[in-house]
Amino acid sequence: MQNFQIDEIASTVAEKSYSRESWQGGYQSVKEEYDYWIDDIEGEIPADLNGTLFRNGPGLLDINGQNIHHPFDGDGMISRITFTNGRAHFRNRFIRTQAYLEEQKAGKILYRGVFGTQKPGGWLANAFDFNLKNIANTNVIYWGGKLLALWEAAEPHKLDPQTLETLGKEYFDKVLSEGEAFAAHPRFDPSCEQDNGEPCLVNFSIKPGLSTTITIFELNTAGKIIRKTAHSVPGFAFIHDFAITPNYCILFQNPVAFNPIPFALGMRGAGECIKFQGNQPTKVIIIPRTSGTNEDNNKNKVQILETQSGFVFHHCNAFEKDSEIIIDSICYENLPEVEPESDFRETDFDALKPGQLWRFHLNLKDNKVSRELIESRCCEFPCVHPEKVGREYRYLYTGAAHGDSGNAPLQAFEKVDLQTGEKQIWSAAPDGFASEPNFVPRNRHGDEDDGWLLGLVYDSNHHRSDVVILDAKDLNKEPIARLHLKHHIPYGLHGNFVNDVFVNS
Repeated sequence: MQNFQIDEIASTVAEKSYSRESWQGGYQSVKEEYDYWIDDIEGEIPADLNGTLFRNGPGLLDINGQNIHHPFDGDGMISRITFTNGRAHFRNRFIRTQAYLEEQKAGKILYRGVFGTQKPGGWLANAFDFNLKNIANTNVIYWGGKLLALWEAAEPHKLDPQTLETLGKEYFDKVLSEGEAFAAHPRFDPSCEQDNGEPCLVNFSIKPGLSTTITIFELNTAGKIIRKTAHSVPGFAFIHDFAITPNYCILFQNPVAFNPIPFALGMRGAGECIKFQGNQPTKVIIIPRTSGTNEDNNKNKVQILETQSGFVFHHCNAFEKDSEIIIDSICYENLPEVEPESDFRETDFDALKPGQLWRFHLNLKDNKVSRELIESRCCEFPCVHPEKVGREYRYLYTGAAHGDSGNAPLQAFEKVDLQTGEKQIWSAAPDGFASEPNFVPRNRHGDEDDGWLLGLVYDSNHHRSDVVILDAKDLNKEPIARLHLKHHIPYGLHGNFVNDVFVNS
């Protein structure tokens, strides 16, 4: 069966743009919590850039010297960069989950992690312990006046946006129950047809098993869950992200199998028990956002299409055109599996195939899927203009490798013009390592690429992180500004920019 990879692409580049030792520095824990105005700046912060960039990710990669097995098991830490009147302020705080407080008090690992972190004492100490740690480390959103730290396997944690103090778990007026999942990849619909054009937040949750329950949540601008629907699909599902259009939610059901026995016996983490099934197709689940009574109308029923085998973590965007849904996604040939006794800091990038950007055409009438490669360069963490979410669009931005072939750490930011095929790239190589970019429009209704691209870049030469501000119209230019922090921020996952300013100037 054909897969996502292009065979002609070489697995290595002629000359590495990085050293693994330099990259490893970004995976050191940060112990301190900071609160300061950033004064070490190259260039100038744009005077009309006002608002707050929130970022989330694992801040602790060890507990009192005991290393965790995988960064996805690390305790969540919020970083907040506030821009106001040509200045910038930094603050970070760890999310005070119950498990974080308990482990900090005990000075040792007390909980198993999904991706292989085990309690000391071997398999016997871990057997039949299914009490996983809510690490709140994957995303952070500000919606309906609430700042929420998200982890896809449980309920969110609510934070004070001014102080970043942890206020407790959020249950949305008891619509969520204790321990109910609320995924870490919500989508912000800029104009919801069901709400007379008002914005809304759309999210999902997964309850896996022999069959999987997918629940769709929609929240209004007051932060209330106003629609909640559950759908059952056949088979086990491991789904991290999804995409929306005005009428649909689209999820890729990756071809994986889960064997719970090693996890139950304390021998492996749950994530280590997921195995990729390369001989099985990837399934595309299309769930309508509106309800109806006509079962013959495709807009009112769940459809499942099949495409070539592969693995998708993140989607860029989706939109409807004629009888198709078009979705752009970062695809891998297979799931990079987490092995017991492995060390993520020793990753051999040359041995892994890169994530690449593909466009899928989902024909709802013929129940067929076709696809085309958009970008063969190794890339991850795509984003678009917030007004273009779920709509036809022209520009996308993503983290990318420095080289145009092979697999490597992200060291650059790339812009892709889907209309002309033009690609622009700004690289921090050899000493810099990139993460997810955030596009901030200068004017939400101006040109689609009129704004700034914000990114955190780990500077291995100085063991610190920079906040980089790029002109989103031209990534080939040097940054508008580089804000040098006093410390590093471990490689993060996701975040969002909001227009609100949460600091006294």
